[in-house]
Amino acid sequence: PFAFARHCRITTRNKMNATQFEECMNAMQGTPQKRSAAARLPSSAPGEEATRRGRTPASRPHGDRFIPQRSAMDMDVSHFELTRAREEENATVNASPAKEEYKKALAANLFAGGATNKVLAFKHKAPAAPADHQNSLRVLYTQNRDAGLLPKKYSRHIPQAPERILDAPELLDDYYLNLLDWNERNVLGVALGDSIYLWNASDGSIQQLMQTSGDNSHVTSLAWVQDGPGGEGRYMAVGTSDHTVQIWDVQRLKQVRSMHGHRARVSSLSWNGPLLSSGGRDSVVMHHDVRVADHKVGTLRGHAQEVCGLKWSPSGTQLASGGNDNILNVWDDRYTSSANGVCDQPLLRLDQHRAAVKALAWCPWQRNLLASGGGTADRMIRFWNSSTGACLNAVDTHSQVCALQWAKHDRELVSSHGYSHNQLILWKYPSMVKVAELTGHTSRVLHMAQSPDGTTVVTAAADETLRFWKILSGGEASKKERAAAKESILNSMTIR
Repeated sequence: PFAFARHCRITTRNKMNATQFEECMNAMQGTPQKRSAAARLPSSAPGEEATRRGRTPASRPHGDRFIPQRSAMDMDVSHFELTRAREEENATVNASPAKEEYKKALAANLFAGGATNKVLAFKHKAPAAPADHQNSLRVLYTQNRDAGLLPKKYSRHIPQAPERILDAPELLDDYYLNLLDWNERNVLGVALGDSIYLWNASDGSIQQLMQTSGDNSHVTSLAWVQDGPGGEGRYMAVGTSDHTVQIWDVQRLKQVRSMHGHRARVSSLSWNGPLLSSGGRDSVVMHHDVRVADHKVGTLRGHAQEVCGLKWSPSGTQLASGGNDNILNVWDDRYTSSANGVCDQPLLRLDQHRAAVKALAWCPWQRNLLASGGGTADRMIRFWNSSTGACLNAVDTHSQVCALQWAKHDRELVSSHGYSHNQLILWKYPSMVKVAELTGHTSRVLHMAQSPDGTTVVTAAADETLRFWKILSGGEASKKERAAAKESILNSMTIR
């Protein structure tokens, strides 16, 4: 058959008649002598030959699906299709679109409703697989079948280098202080030694707010008043080493109030509307109502050593305090029911940390979720349910936890660390998978604050530098800004 097939190809190059074409087809299906010899063999009972070979007799004969069936072919049409190509080689000169359309219409009428270019007809299809058949290649070719139909997940780029670096000379290397805060008007306050400086992130301007007046005195804490988005951001609370809490008017660069009560330095501050809470080395937390002359309205006694962490919850109903005694306390408003405003029993007393608890952060998008971080001997980030006191999760960071910041728009948490890696880590919550680990500071990263738009965190380290890391998404507003910027870039890419 292969010799005859070669003969068919050679003959087709010249000119083939119907008889020669039929000989080619006979060569591919079997010679007439072989078919006639098979026809002269005596017939056997149905299924006898199959039984003799140990096979199940087939219900109907199946031909090879790769050998054409003559019964399904029109020999004249096939001969025409094979021979017209040579005739049309010399007809291309006089070809026209009208003539080609006429040929197509004529072929559609002559060939029973539709012209075809098929010369060989394959009648039988491949036999169907059994019902219990498992294709071993099905997993390979179908596992990504719907991948193109699924919506693509957005993955943002997280830069490994800071966006900006500022010098911070005379920044105190003291783990228990809180010397950095960023307000809603995009003004960053930082305490350097005995002075506080304000850096406007919008225009880059810098001005000095205040300077302490005593010998060897310095700023130990600061906190902007929380007046919400669009507020004036006018006042700042300042804690000093000479036991005082001061209120400063930032617009007039003037001190408007000084409040006493602590017997040691004031190392932590937190606002709750007009109520200012302060924690000091005297292990006491005090509540100050800045609207009235008799400002001292409450005293909380639940620590044995310095109160270095202090944060009000977003709802303003609970206050978290962390101390150098490895204790984390959660307070409510029960101090108001006391005759003298003193409360010795916190709502929750949590003692699972094994080092000082300075890093505290309330989740802005999940109620009653509190994150806390321990010092060098602990190195743990713990998550608490502040209504039940249950520890939801604990992660060993292998480094001193100095500060924590929840992302405003995503389920992410940023932690800054000291001994021994001095790094910044972006975590995915609640899986606590590391999204990014950022290095650059050469000493422990003591303080951290977040920009009002929720895209940037600033860190202050003992290496006397401020570093700005644009690692957060910023929510829908930031995505729209990125889309607008991308569109403007594409519009500018025109070819002239």
